[in-house]
Amino acid sequence: MPAVPPNVRGAVITGWGTALPPKVLTNFDLEQMFDTSNDWIVERTGIHQRHVGGTTVGLSVESGRAALDMSGVDPATIDALVLATTTPDRMVPGSAAAVQNELGLRCGSYDVNAACSGFVYALVQGHGMVAMGAKKVLVIGTDTLARITDWTDRNTAILFADGSGAVVIEAVDGPGQLVSWDLDADGSAERFLYADIGANIHMDGKEVFRRAVRIMVDSGTKSMNHAGVTADDIALVVPHQANIRIIQAACDRLGIPIERAATVLHRTGNTSSASVPLALADALDAGRVNKGDLVLLVGFGAGMTAASAVLRWGGE
Repeated sequence: MPAVPPNVRGAVITGWGTALPPKVLTNFDLEQMFDTSNDWIVERTGIHQRHVGGTTVGLSVESGRAALDMSGVDPATIDALVLATTTPDRMVPGSAAAVQNELGLRCGSYDVNAACSGFVYALVQGHGMVAMGAKKVLVIGTDTLARITDWTDRNTAILFADGSGAVVIEAVDGPGQLVSWDLDADGSAERFLYADIGANIHMDGKEVFRRAVRIMVDSGTKSMNHAGVTADDIALVVPHQANIRIIQAACDRLGIPIERAATVLHRTGNTSSASVPLALADALDAGRVNKGDLVLLVGFGAGMTAASAVLRWGGE
């Protein structure tokens, strides 16, 4: 995709929030559930614990309210709600409708299912609505993967978890934070990571690993090229929190030191659509991003989807 034209009205993130269920499952807890060990899990994934429980609507309301509170925005002035999730609470309707009602919003709301790439998909769509006249958009990424995880399968149960992250974006005069973006998908790889209706997640781990690194690097490189920047210009990369080995391999191929990556998967596990906003919020709360810094969001997901975006923090 091309870089964002300079004459398009932009937006900036003015608030963010997160939500994690109170129940924590450590690797030592999993040792009691099936044949595995803390050392085996940490070596292969980098995960030490994960949060499980709650509903997609409940977690979305919690993170969305926190983002609204930080931004100081009146919920009644939000023009649209975009909820990225692959685990809605019901088949029909989308979970965004219930979240809209609970937060007191009076606007259109809808779900986006691009799996683990979903938050970046939704964030790009939010900026697109601002370019078309919206003034304030709430973007949320939430997944409750524990409900579709086989807790006897150590290949998937060690990975997946529940959580939510949200941001408020507001229109600004002139260019905003979104410098460039890329959305992609390779439907031929759909069979390697999926969950049938009413069934649990099925994953071909080796094939997902091989393709994930490639599609993440391809998307991230496209976004940097469209922005006219290099890896040296990126102050922080926020990758999908799937597996520390995938993050390390992707950073190596992108030419970005792992020290410049935001990671939270050691304590959150793989939260799918929530992973990028959870990692971004953690980095922001830690003061790792300054005004004017270039931030690269990049991820992959079932489908197989990929998404990336270069943000100039605070806009221009």
